[in-house]
Amino acid sequence: MGPTVHWHSHRMWGLPMPKKGITGHDDWVLTEALATALVALEQLEPKHQPSAHMDDIRKMLANGKEPSAVSLHLAQAKCRLFPESDPLEIYREYGIGEEYG
Repeated sequence: MGPTVHWHSHRMWGLPMPKKGITGHDDWVLTEALATALVALEQLEPKHQPSAHMDDIRKMLANGKEPSAVSLHLAQAKCRLFPESDPLEIYREYGIGEEYG
């Protein structure tokens, strides 16, 4: 007699989907990290800002994303870095209305 086949173990239903990348949400993690890094670098005195790297970060953030999504990530990063600041003011600074506040 041959090996027993458990057909239920081959079904796709109920099984976790294979994750994309390392974490399953790599793009989101990288976008948040890049946005936070860019906002932090913007706080440096202009003479200390690595402008070429900051331009590269902006390009990476914009790659494949709507401009409004990039603005939202940047505003959220600034809110995290400056929790004492008014979030609605930060959102307005990035051109985002109160619907996200």
